[in-house]
Amino acid sequence: MRLIGQLAVLTGISLTASAIHFRISGPPERRVSCDPSNLKAHEICLDQVMARWTGKVLWVDARSRKEWQADGVPGSILWSLDPAEDAFKFEEDAMNHLMEEPPAVIVYCGEGNCGLSHQVVEKILKFDVTKDVYALRGGVGALRAARMLKGSN
Repeated sequence: MRLIGQLAVLTGISLTASAIHFRISGPPERRVSCDPSNLKAHEICLDQVMARWTGKVLWVDARSRKEWQADGVPGSILWSLDPAEDAFKFEEDAMNHLMEEPPAVIVYCGEGNCGLSHQVVEKILKFDVTKDVYALRGGVGALRAARMLKGSN
């Protein structure tokens, strides 16, 4: 019985200390860290995008159509590498947007270091319309942390 009482006291103290810490420090930071010195070729941090082009870029979502429709960046276009999708339609849509001369094209995909965005970057670079084509480091996780996805106000 004494053990249960001691556990209850320790639990109460721990919960109180956690609540006080949370009240002082606030919630944990959800931002995706990105070190520009560790970037691959044609890869960029979200902070760099926002500073260099103030976010005025053509966003290209390299995820599935379902994911893009659920929470893509507002105004983004889809370029899925899903074999069931029409690849020529994605190229046509991208070219129509590229002709409007966006300052840059930023491709994003799923969480972390997603290789799909790098594949789409290579395809866009082959059009030779612009050299400012980058894969977003951190993908949708970085966009979610910055509250840039649909419904993340």
